[in-house]
This record gives sequence, structure tokens and C-alpha cells, in this order.
Amino acid sequence: MPVTPEQLQRILTAQERDPFSVLGPHPEKHGKAEHIRIRAFLPDAAEVACLHPQQDGNPLPMTLVAPGGMFEAVFPGKVLDPTYLLRVTTTQGDTFQQYDPYAFSPVLSEFDLHLFGEGKLYKSYEKLGAHRCTHEGVEGVNFAVWAPNAKRVSVVGTFNGWDGRRHPMRARGGVGIWELFIPGIAEGEIYKYEILPQEGVLPFTKADPYATAAEYRPKTASLVCDVSQHQWNDSNWMEARKAGDPLKNPVSIYEVHLGSWKRVVEEGNRWMTYQELGENLIPYVKEMGFTHIELMPIVEHPFDGSWGYQATGYFAPTSRFGTPEDFMNFVEACHQSGIGVIMDWAPAHFPDDPHGLAFFDGTHLYDHADPRKGWHPEWKSRIFNYGRTEVKNFLINSALSWFDRYHIDGIRVDAVASMLYLDYARKDGEWVPNQHGGNENLEAVEFIKELNVIAHQEHPGIMTIAEESTAWSGVSRPIYVGGLGFSFKWNMGWMHDTLEYFQLDPVYRKFHQDKVTFGLMYAFTENFVLVLSHDEVVHGKKALLDKMPGDDWQRFANLRALFGHMWGHPGKKMLFMGGEIGQWWEWNHDDSLQWHLLDNASHRGFQHYIADLNRLYQSEPALHQVDFDWQGFQWIDLHDSDNSTLTYIRYAQDQAECIVCACNFTPMPREQYRMGVPSGGLYKELLNSDSEVYGGSNMGNGGNVQADPIPWHNQPFSLLVTLPPLSVVFFKPS
Repeated sequence: MPVTPEQLQRILTAQERDPFSVLGPHPEKHGKAEHIRIRAFLPDAAEVACLHPQQDGNPLPMTLVAPGGMFEAVFPGKVLDPTYLLRVTTTQGDTFQQYDPYAFSPVLSEFDLHLFGEGKLYKSYEKLGAHRCTHEGVEGVNFAVWAPNAKRVSVVGTFNGWDGRRHPMRARGGVGIWELFIPGIAEGEIYKYEILPQEGVLPFTKADPYATAAEYRPKTASLVCDVSQHQWNDSNWMEARKAGDPLKNPVSIYEVHLGSWKRVVEEGNRWMTYQELGENLIPYVKEMGFTHIELMPIVEHPFDGSWGYQATGYFAPTSRFGTPEDFMNFVEACHQSGIGVIMDWAPAHFPDDPHGLAFFDGTHLYDHADPRKGWHPEWKSRIFNYGRTEVKNFLINSALSWFDRYHIDGIRVDAVASMLYLDYARKDGEWVPNQHGGNENLEAVEFIKELNVIAHQEHPGIMTIAEESTAWSGVSRPIYVGGLGFSFKWNMGWMHDTLEYFQLDPVYRKFHQDKVTFGLMYAFTENFVLVLSHDEVVHGKKALLDKMPGDDWQRFANLRALFGHMWGHPGKKMLFMGGEIGQWWEWNHDDSLQWHLLDNASHRGFQHYIADLNRLYQSEPALHQVDFDWQGFQWIDLHDSDNSTLTYIRYAQDQAECIVCACNFTPMPREQYRMGVPSGGLYKELLNSDSEVYGGSNMGNGGNVQADPIPWHNQPFSLLVTLPPLSVVFFKPS
């Protein structure tokens, strides 16, 4: 039937919710006669003809049936292959040919929609977003977006003059997905979604929440990008990861902000690219002996000063350093060098940038409308609605996509405490209790559990790490015993106590011995990572070296002692970049680390020390195999507060091997210091933080100490040793 004036008006004003009811081929029957009426809306066209193989190459002219660009033609027969072409001559005299997007059936299946509605479409990143494909014999891009409360959604971009009338999308059933296959769209095409809300007459544009790539900031459009064709060359690493156990393996993490690790000063202090980082950062991390790199968020984000924690592109590596393919090459190079890649991931909140998730379809789609639940007062951002099936599925798919597409080895989930507690950073009256009257965010808890179950099930061997700063029980315990299911938890208590202790003048440390011993009271309640992260060297907290008391020599010695104790203490390790060279300044995301400090022997020695600590840690099973059980640790003496010393033993899994750690946290050497040990024989001095090669005074034990058959500290033997000033010494029985 001819198009009605009402339909035409809705098409002309881009308000038609069902464009396929008007545009494209439509079978018609008049008595026994059957034909197909083709309609196309082409506002800049002067002439249009339909080209179809069944026409033997003869173009079928289309008639302008309404001002503004509505063309029609009648095709004889009752079946029409969707691969007909529209030959368009514009009002400027240009001629081109295109397939009709409204001739194609949907790409997403009904089962896809069903799984999406249930929240079980665990590869929705392969369905939603923009995906190049061959559909019904024609190459193009299928666009799909979730916007259930929109009146109309269109794909807009340079290919259609950013005109929302040209490519309105098809609403798919009751799940709120809009979809359109557009033939001929090329790799790298920029696009957005133009959304007409239910309330109001003015549309707005949004970036694609599932976009694989985005424009370089401050531009905000999404990019068509196919990452499925990358040929990975890290199969050995991936197979070993599946069979490995991060709980028993050495995990020493170097936390990095890619934009400020090392800049190219000669070229306007620009960032390094993913390729340049692969050529410089990876060999450095390998040389320093770290097992993993932890990347501060490299998801797409609009504001540099957010460090990536205020994300707008949860599926897209930031374009600041290159393309998604470049990032894949970076991860691949890490794996080929034996280095794992962890990335920070921030599902706790999102910014209200107009092109992002906020008010995505004109409603609080991803967050709560009630600011007591949906607005984060500390970070001035919006909180995800974890109780909404589609939102939970969106976040879980974001995490899964990094494991699947980019071979990431782990995620460090940011700000977990703010997710778990409804009253986080809120005063009385500023939050809404849960259904039981408590302050636990039960919906967030269920989201976290499902995330951890699915991530570990789909990708064996990966790590999920919680930044969780409270006493919530079982953060790193399995779901089936009531835990949250994370692999590890940051040990924030250890970090605060240890830094507070080491910032004291040594003369006062004997009164605060509990600061360095209390951590063992709870060390095995979780699978802890000992962290000295970026949060401890910003916002006036000072750099680690600058926190230490005393003159410069003592500051270096204090920090060496801190790190020695950290590497000896049960728990995996994480250090923020710059800590390994003894950076004096606080971290600045707009500048490089203070690499010039390595011209100074003290800083070179300190860097050498961290590398040797990591090598010792990796090579000695006693220092990493049993981090989460008392069987891997034994105090020798924790009560010698008058001398501010600590002595303890670390055991390997079979307890056949052990390492003895002796710490002196004062500037006074402790000579003829007797400490108990579990066996007789010769004990080798494996590493001494006071060695002159590290910048120390070179006091020590001559490389070896013979155990005496003198019981001491409830041990059958003992060593008479020298403990250098402000030092940690590692011994191993021969």
C-alpha cells in the first residue's frame, strides 16, 4: 500500500519506531497478482533506480512519491533477494550505488535476545556494538545497542552526514535492543547512536557502550574496529596459565600508568605508544624481575586526570597509545617475555560525560534515579545499578572481553568497598538500607559473585584481585563457602601499619613493634597481596623514599629494609612504578618518572636491590609457595621490641626448604645477635640489604654462618649473626 502521510511524517522527522514497516521491500497482493513494493528514504537524491539480478541488468526506476526523499518502485513477483542495489543520483549530480539496509533480516537471533533478557549472554560483546560481518551474502556492519526507553534510535556517522533520519534502527522485541545491518561500512568508520527520548523532541548522540575502539580525546565518537582477525602467538603462555596456580606461583607486580612511566621528551613530552612501551617497558620489567605488569585503567576515558578510573568505553583500549591491535601486540609481547598482564577495572562508578552511559536513553538506564543509591558523593560520579539484569550483564561482559579478546591475565577490581556498602562515604539519611535494614549492597554482592564464578570458569588460571579496605569476610574465599570468589585481596591494613611504622624515627619504633607484627594476626584469613600502590604517593602523601626518616643514607636504608620485610612477609607483592628507583617526588600523571636519578649511585644501587629481591623471591619456593597458610610461616622472635628486630622463617610447600629472615629496624648494628633456627649446618647469606652494591655500609656475615647446637627461641639450633643497621638479611640452610 502507498505510504501514509503519517508514516511519511514520522520518517521525515526521524520519529518512526519501526522503520522496516515503511522502508525496504514489502510484498503486496491484488487479487491473484503479487508484487513487491520497494521504498527508500534518500533525502539528497534527485533520481533513484533499483538494480536487481532478476532484472537482467535493467534498472527499475523509482518514483518520488513524497517531497523530502521518499522513493518507491514496484517489483513483479513475490520473492525479492535482499542483495538489490539502489543507484542514486544526488541533487549535486554525483552517482553511487548502495545496498538497501532495510532489505536485510536481523542478525541477532531470538535466542540471543532471550539470553540477553535473562542476563546470560556472556559474549554479548560479540553481539552488541558494531561488528563487521557478511550477512545474507553482503559485507557490512551490524549495529546493536540497548536503549529500552528510547522512542527512536539511529546510527549516525560520516557515512550518512550524521543525519538521524537516514539509518533508524529496528526495535527487537521487549528486551530493548535496537539493531541495524548497514552494508558497505568500512573498518575505521566513526559513528554514534542518535537517540530520541520518550520525553522531549530533541535527540542526542551517544558513543557506543560496547564499542571496541574510540576516537582520540577530546573527540568522543566510536570506531568500527574488527579485533577478531588478530593472530595470537602466545599459545605456550596461555596453556601454561590454564595449568598454573597463582596462589602458589611467585606474583610480583609492577603497577604502571602508561602515560607517565616514560615520556618522549624530545617530541613535546608525548606519551609512548603501545609499540614503544612494548620495546621499552617490557624489557625493563623483565630485567627488574617482576612477574606481572599491572596497568592502571587503559579502558577509554575522557579525562586524563581521572587516570582511567572514570571510564566511558568499557570494551575499548584507550586510543591515547594506539589501536586495539597495537594493545594486543603489547600483551602478546609481555607473554612472550614471560610477563603476565593485569589491568585495573573500575565497575564501581562511571562519569556523567554527555556522550557516555549517563542518561543513555533519556533515563537512568545504567544507574539509580535516587541519588542516595545512584550518585557517588566522593568521586562525583554515578553508581551502577547492579540489580538490573542488563547492567550486570554489561559489566560481566566487559571483564570477560578483556580476558577473551586481549588475553589479559587478571583484573584488579577498583573500589570494591564502595560497591559492598550502601552507606559508603555517606552520612545518616543519605543512603537507603537494603531489604533487611542493613547497609550491605546485596545486589552488588551477587554481581561480584557471578563475575568471579563466570570469569574463573571461562578462563582458568586468571586472577581477580579486590581492592577492598574493610573487614568484609571472605573476599578471597570461594562462593561455595560464603566468600565473594576473588583470587586475591589487597592488604590495606598491612600497608597502613607498615608505612606508619617506617615513618617513625627509629628511636620510637620499639614502642610500636605491633605495627609490623599485627599483620600476621590476620595474614591467612584472605589471599592477600601486599601493596604499595599509586594511592600512597599522591595528594600530599609524599614519595616512599621521602616518607622515610633520617638523613639520605638512612632514608635509603629504611626503604630497603621496608622492601626486604615486604618480600619476606607472606603475601604476593605489588609496587607502583618509581618506587624501585627511589623516586623523591610524588607521582605526577603529566610527567615521566625521575629517571635522571639513576645517574646517582644511591638510586642505581637501590634499583639493583629491588631486582635482586625479585630474583630471590622467584627462585626460592619458600618465599612464594605457601603465602596463605601458617604452614609457610613461623616466628622465631617477634618480641624483641627493645632492639626493634624481627626474625621469622618461611617454608616451602613440602617444608623441606626454608628461608630465615632477620630484620633490624634501627640504625644500630646488632653484632653477636643470637637467633634460633630449625636445623644445623651451614647457613648461606642469600641477600643482605646493607650490601655496598645497594648503597649500604657492607656489614654482614661473610657469606655464611655455621649453626650452633644451642637451642634458642624454641628452635633446636641457633645462629650468631651480625644484623647490619636498618637492614633485612635472608639466610638459607645449605
